[in-house]
Parts: sequence; structure tokens; C-alpha cells
Amino acid sequence: MLSKPKVFLAHPVPESALTYLSQHCSYTIWDQHKPLQKDDLRNILKQVDGALLTGHAVDAALVEGCDQLKVISTATVGYDKFDPIELANEGVLLTNTPYVLDETVADLVFGLILSGARRIAELHTHIQKGEWRKGTPSSALFGQDVHEKTIGIVGMGRIGEKIAHRAKEGFGMNILYHNRSHRPEAEKRYNAEKVELDVLLSRSDFVVLMVPLSDETKHLIDKEALRKMKSTALLINGARGNVIDEKALIDALQNNEIFGAALDVFETEPLPQDHPFLTMKNVTLTPHIGSATAATREAMAMRAIENLVAGAKGETPTDVVKG
Repeated sequence: MLSKPKVFLAHPVPESALTYLSQHCSYTIWDQHKPLQKDDLRNILKQVDGALLTGHAVDAALVEGCDQLKVISTATVGYDKFDPIELANEGVLLTNTPYVLDETVADLVFGLILSGARRIAELHTHIQKGEWRKGTPSSALFGQDVHEKTIGIVGMGRIGEKIAHRAKEGFGMNILYHNRSHRPEAEKRYNAEKVELDVLLSRSDFVVLMVPLSDETKHLIDKEALRKMKSTALLINGARGNVIDEKALIDALQNNEIFGAALDVFETEPLPQDHPFLTMKNVTLTPHIGSATAATREAMAMRAIENLVAGAKGETPTDVVKG
């Protein structure tokens, strides 16, 4: 009887995913009470057929000499901590978990839009502090309308299209998008208009960032980009923190160059305790929770384990990342 492939999990997964994994592979899970050091990880990878390494940086140097290793799986869509080309050159597949979190992330982005526009989080705190009194002028509580306004989506991928669906069908919004390629289905279904970034920034009431992080997109939204936005515009980031130059954004918010920002991701996570965002009223903050529901995280873990099992067995996983 053939022995099962060996795999390593750098973090726990739900019981349902472990049950599936145990049917196909033998596995070990890292002791979460101590950090996983790079040397330890390198030694482990030399002894296994596959590994689940969500959150760990992996390049060719880490997997060099790991002749048994066939696949590295991550329970995320983004893979900016990995180098798929270098891994492929070492004979190691990289897999991720697209699709399963699209709807959930789009929900969160629209929550940020509504909270930032109508100042929901800010005014919640306003009430908690006892600052809502009979003499409070109604104008002090004004926000921005969302319905029938213009939303600009930077990065019209799968999640971008889910956001466009919510914007058009739920709020009757006009949709602009900036993307490397045309999205004919979005143009047909939502009357979305593909425009250059400068045009999107100048015309949009809501600018939503959904691009992957790369050399091209790092600090895509910088001082010059922010100056092209409307003074009444809201900037929403559901992509990666480094897509925005945070120093430039802080300056723009402090000088009221834009209405506000709603952010789920940051250049440094968790946010430092002295970060200016923590004391700014025109910023809505969430702690990188785009996919953070129990159902979605379980689905992501299962998809990651399915990819891991397939790769470890020498089969082609469903979600191979192409460099």
C-alpha cells in the first residue's frame, strides 16, 4: 500500500478541512505558541510534499534543495509575499483561493462606502462620547449621498465586478473603471465605462481600490493622485495598504483636500498606536477583515487544503498561480 504524501500546516484549519486532509495525506501542524523561524521552516520543507503557508514570505532561497516539495498553498487570494516564478523554477507550484471570498469582500467594501459617506462609525463614537445634544445643529451630522453618484473602481477583477453589481443594482450608481484590459461583461451589464486613472480620479465621488500589490501599483495613490480627486470624494481601500502613500493621504485628509477615507488595509499592520489615522474623524478603519466571516474563512481553508492535497499527490490543483 502506497504511503500518503506528507504535508505541513503553518497554522490551524477548521475541523472539516482537517478531516478531508487526513483522508489523503499525513500532516503536522506548527505549534502556535512559538513563532515559526525561517531556518525551522526550511528544514521542514525538505521533508514534506506540500505546505500551507498563509502569511509567510516564500521565495526560491527558502525552497532550494527541497527536492520532495511539490506545492505551497495559501488560504488567501493575494500572493504578494510569494514569488510564483521563482517557485516554479524550483519545481514548486503556488496555489491561492480565488472566488470563494469575492462576495464577502464586496460586502465589506460597500460597508466601508456607506460608513465613510454617511459618517456612521464617526457618529457612533460621537454618541458614545455624549456629544449628541439637543443643541447640536443638524448640519454637523451631514454626510454624503451614495445613491446615483459616480463610483470609480480601480481594478475591475472578480471582486471589482461584484462591487459594480452592488453599486448599479442597489444604488443606481454610475460606474467608471480603470483596468489593464476591457471588461465587456461589466460594460454590458452595468454600463461601466473604462477610463484612464486620471479621469476616474477627477470624476468619481467614490474611488475604490481593488488592485493587487506590485511594483506598478505600489503608491499608485500618491500626492498627485489625491490632488486630482474631488474635494467631496471618499477613498476606499480594500486592496493592499501599500497601494496608497499613507503620508500623502494623511496630509490630504488633514487639509480637507478630500472628504474622507475608508480603509481595511494599511502599510503597517496592525496599525501603530501612534498612527495619525487613529485620531482622525474623517477616516473609517477596519482591521483587514475583507474575508472575515466564519463561513468564508472555512470555505477558503477548505479550498486551500484541496489545492494542497492535489499538489502533494502530484496532481494539478484547481488554483495554480501563474507568474
